[in-house]
Amino acid sequence: MSVLIAIPARYASTRYPGKPLVELNGPDGKKTLIRRSWEAAMAVRGADRVVVATDDDRIRDHAMGFGAEVVMTSSDCQNGTERCAEVAAKLPGFDIVVNLQGDAPLTPAWFVEDLVAGLRADPGAEIATPVLRCEGAMLAKLLEDRRNGRVGGTTAVFGAGGRGLYFSKEVIPYTGRDYGAEEPTPVFHHVGVYAYRPDALAAYPRWPTGPLERLEGLEQLRFLENGRNVLCVEVSAKGRQFWELNNPSDVPVIEAMMAAMV
Repeated sequence: MSVLIAIPARYASTRYPGKPLVELNGPDGKKTLIRRSWEAAMAVRGADRVVVATDDDRIRDHAMGFGAEVVMTSSDCQNGTERCAEVAAKLPGFDIVVNLQGDAPLTPAWFVEDLVAGLRADPGAEIATPVLRCEGAMLAKLLEDRRNGRVGGTTAVFGAGGRGLYFSKEVIPYTGRDYGAEEPTPVFHHVGVYAYRPDALAAYPRWPTGPLERLEGLEQLRFLENGRNVLCVEVSAKGRQFWELNNPSDVPVIEAMMAAMV
């Protein structure tokens, strides 16, 4: 099964304009967010092609400057999934299309590899996405962000066979207790990566935005609202910390995590 990885990157982010070109200082010096996300994608084993998908000339020029292949997409795309659907239409013939979002430079290669393997092994799943069990420290960070009015991450709940039930920017399920820093919790952090079968991805832009997607601002809810099977694949951090860049305050958090990886 051939695999295409597309990295959606948008300059006009509502919460953080210009985010893909923000520089992150790591052990290997300063590199932009989009470059670090591209490098994460290039490390995935089994990927046949990696492209940056954008509608912005500044991102295109910068990405091509460090050697990335770029596919230009419409500025009308509402989210990364719609952008990936455009890429898949322009580059047909792949069995699986992976959306590795451009704000997740700490995504380990094995997250994507496990995700693709999960989709290959489950013919009933049309979309797959990884989830990471939170330890107490991560759960505390998510709860702290919500108390302070920040969106620090998305959580997921799923049923038998990993079938996705709901995704939310609130912290779900409610636990009603405190946990030790390294204690496993029943809360799963949704990792912003998706693998789609081409038919499901092609159908996505034709569906109207539903009330849940509109309220939460989460693109994957459109699949659930249209009765599609979303597979949640539990992945292991293997000692690595993971965080997405959603707000300016996340920059020092990610830089500290990159420093700890050395």
